[in-house]
Amino acid sequence: MTRLRTLGLFAIGTLTLASHQFPSTAQDKPAAEPSPVVTRNRVQLNLAGAELIIAQARVQADAMKLKLNIAVVDDGGHLLAFARMDGARPASGYTALTKATTAATFRQETGPLPKAEPDVLLSLSLQNAAQASGGKLTTLKGGVPIVVDGQVIGAVGIGGGTGEQDAEVAKAGIQGLMDRLTAK
Repeated sequence: MTRLRTLGLFAIGTLTLASHQFPSTAQDKPAAEPSPVVTRNRVQLNLAGAELIIAQARVQADAMKLKLNIAVVDDGGHLLAFARMDGARPASGYTALTKATTAATFRQETGPLPKAEPDVLLSLSLQNAAQASGGKLTTLKGGVPIVVDGQVIGAVGIGGGTGEQDAEVAKAGIQGLMDRLTAK
């Protein structure tokens, strides 16, 4: 009986709402510019740009005598291009992709949290978040976002050197893209 009464009250409430006159869209509002429903003229990293970044990163890695894995992703963390230099550790390939994905989706360089008092709960939370993300989150250095016109359009992740070396090579790759963009 209680269930029928609840359904009845719900039906009455629904009919009351349906019969209520809500203001219509454009008729009752003052004329204003409509909000855009799509984003136009968006800067987007493409394969040619990703390959240029890899080429420039390889030049820097060679100059530093490093054998690295290089991953370039779009702004959503999806892989655009990848290179494993001859002699680079295969396991670091996965790390490079994770660094790139983290940098793109968090819109900042990867790396350890600022040194403060140790927070055990925060450390456990980060470990759990990394595991729950399917390996798409890391605090290892070496992931750098690609920013053009104030917009993150992708990221580079490097694996195989120290965190500082990885970040340096990623930035060199991105600088190659920036130099090409400003040359035109």
